[in-house]
Amino acid sequence: MKTSRFSDSQILAILKQAETGTPVPEICREHSISSATFYKWRSK
Repeated sequence: MKTSRFSDSQILAILKQAETGTPVPEICREHSISSATFYKWRSK
């Protein structure tokens, strides 16, 4: 199984960016992740 490029603390920091009002597409571009990955992380 492939390991994640991001640690749990990094994922939490990215999700907190969205809570502060940063648009999701901008976050995805900044961190080179897909929007599907972002929403999968958020659902967990």
